[in-house]
Amino acid sequence: MRILFLGDVMGRAGRRAVTENLPRLRDEWRLDFVVVNGENASNGMGLSGEHARLLLSAGVDCLTLGDHAFDQKDMLQFIEGESRIVRPLNFAKGAPGRGYRLFNAPGGRKVLVLQVLGQVFMKRAFDDPFSAVEQVLKSHPRGGLAQAIIVDVHCEATSEKMAMGHFCNGKASLVVGTHTHVPTGDAQILNGGTAYLTDAGMCGDYDSVIGMDKIEPMRRFVTGMPKTRFTPANGEATLSGVFVETDDRSGEAKTVRMIRVGGRLEQAHP
Repeated sequence: MRILFLGDVMGRAGRRAVTENLPRLRDEWRLDFVVVNGENASNGMGLSGEHARLLLSAGVDCLTLGDHAFDQKDMLQFIEGESRIVRPLNFAKGAPGRGYRLFNAPGGRKVLVLQVLGQVFMKRAFDDPFSAVEQVLKSHPRGGLAQAIIVDVHCEATSEKMAMGHFCNGKASLVVGTHTHVPTGDAQILNGGTAYLTDAGMCGDYDSVIGMDKIEPMRRFVTGMPKTRFTPANGEATLSGVFVETDDRSGEAKTVRMIRVGGRLEQAHP
């Protein structure tokens, strides 16, 4: 199976990059399944129902969220009626939506997508992500009902993301980090056949401070004093993420490549 995972969509620039490029990429790269982290798509703070519909109509099969999952209040209701959105498994008790779902892919195949929030350096004390993932993976073995399994690890610490990659080694097809908006260069296939990337980066304008217009973040770093709200940068965006090809029988990753399309970071394609 040919799978594309794109990192955090950041504001209008990120939405525009996805909607303008993804339909073409699906055809050119013969993609079977596309997952996009959309939790910063609405002005850098959460995902609205309107913007979720926009991204899904562009060819996204699954949208994952994160710690800003419900910053846009309409998502509290929207997620209950939209099965293509996955919120973190270990979010608040009683949160709407689901933290994992089994999706249909071409040829009668199935893809399991799950997401967890990390605990290190995060503002809230979320439940243990490792035990949450373990419970789901025990009931959905790779190569069984699910031909591919994708784990989105939404957290700050690279060490926690790496630990999750090794924890899921041999059980998931892909473990990929999101949240920090900075793409890493360590795409690899672990010895258990699990593709791993510490952070997929963001889909947004990289002439920025992690997707935000540079002026206010720089002022705060220099002076220690805020003046205005952060606003997403709106220049030309780069699509950033990871491409994985998996074996349908075993669910193992056969190839993994970092993806950078357009903007300031464009590089080779699959």
